[in-house]
Amino acid sequence: MTIQKWAMAAAAATLAGFAGWAQAAELNIYSARKEELIRPLLEKFSKKTGIGVNVVTADDDVLIQRLKAEGRNTPADILIMADAGRLVRAAQADLFQPVKSSILNKNIPAQLRQADGLWFGLTIRARVIAYSPERVKPGTLSSYENLADPQWKGRICSRSSGNVYNQSLTASMIANDGAEKTDAWLKGMVANFARPPQGGDRDQIKDIAAGKCDVALVNTYYIGGMMQSKDPAERDAVAKVAIFWPNQADRGAHINVSGAGVIKNAKHRKEAIRLLEYMVTDQSQEWYAEANSEFPIREDVPKSKILAGWGEFKADALPISALGELNSQAVMAMDKAGWR
Repeated sequence: MTIQKWAMAAAAATLAGFAGWAQAAELNIYSARKEELIRPLLEKFSKKTGIGVNVVTADDDVLIQRLKAEGRNTPADILIMADAGRLVRAAQADLFQPVKSSILNKNIPAQLRQADGLWFGLTIRARVIAYSPERVKPGTLSSYENLADPQWKGRICSRSSGNVYNQSLTASMIANDGAEKTDAWLKGMVANFARPPQGGDRDQIKDIAAGKCDVALVNTYYIGGMMQSKDPAERDAVAKVAIFWPNQADRGAHINVSGAGVIKNAKHRKEAIRLLEYMVTDQSQEWYAEANSEFPIREDVPKSKILAGWGEFKADALPISALGELNSQAVMAMDKAGWR
């Protein structure tokens, strides 16, 4: 082989190597959502784009602390959080970089994303009142505020105040009702607990079914998950529970989001943005609704059969970022009221 031909062959090999590297580009995701809840969607993305995806899962706060410690050396490109409160906390820790995307801005309502593009809501979940239709007449239910009424004394099951979903609900109460009224509501809630706060949302549903309490606050996707569960005990329990949409006469039911942002020191920024944009496509949003019983972030995407079966509801239009901005105040208020 002549030197000229060898040089041409070497150049071609180099270019082929770069092309192979480009096709084999990988995204590294830190996710507070369980891998099984997002892995099928990520596999669809990889099949469509040729971009591999690696996932590390852990608790929200663990991931935030890990990213702080890793700094510029982090391998992470995207951080997925299960609650707006934690998304705000990550943004306050300067972990995200701003993203400008006409696709994301067009498909995600302004109140469900950070104003500067630091993070974006990807799915919606509502925190509703679950109740026993055998022991509770729907006409006696009305609002979150109503649960502090003495008629519910000894009848409410709850998760602990350490649960971010309850913290975000309390933050929304502060934003809508003010601190003084929220303090009174919290005291009333605590006085009405049927047992010390414990367990997860599924446990609250099971306890209602078992007659340990009559009402509880739960996220809708847990109900959907139990309806589709492979465990017959879960299906039997959720069949004994109904849901009520609170505050339909005024501001609407409290909603939250799962969402994500591109890490400040991401090595694969373009691919990361491409994944976020893929997550708001028709296919992805429909998959979330069918597989996870989460409401699409897009109003034009059809709801799954389960979601549609719960009927239409009015949602609180509060900017979702307020849930994180008021998180510390909410936690202190819950502690003051004795919500353990």
